[in-house]
Amino acid sequence: MKDILLFVMAGCPHCRLALQLQDQLFADHPEWRDIPLKIVDETREPAFADQFDYYYVPTYYVDGQKVHEGHAERADVEKVFRLAAGEPVKS
Repeated sequence: MKDILLFVMAGCPHCRLALQLQDQLFADHPEWRDIPLKIVDETREPAFADQFDYYYVPTYYVDGQKVHEGHAERADVEKVFRLAAGEPVKS
């Protein structure tokens, strides 16, 4: 399993949607709850967030590689977790 790092911002509707989609995916794939996931609010940890190259939130990194930035649909979030779990990714 690879680590997931998620950058969000308080009050962001796209971030709220991504977190809701994660919860839905966890219900369908409970094993994904074991994937190490760090959620960083960029307004609370700006020095840490500034070390990463992204502009929009939510932004997902898997094992240090940016794999999604900006508004996310269910398929986008599922891809992140499949990559982290080492599972095949649907095109």
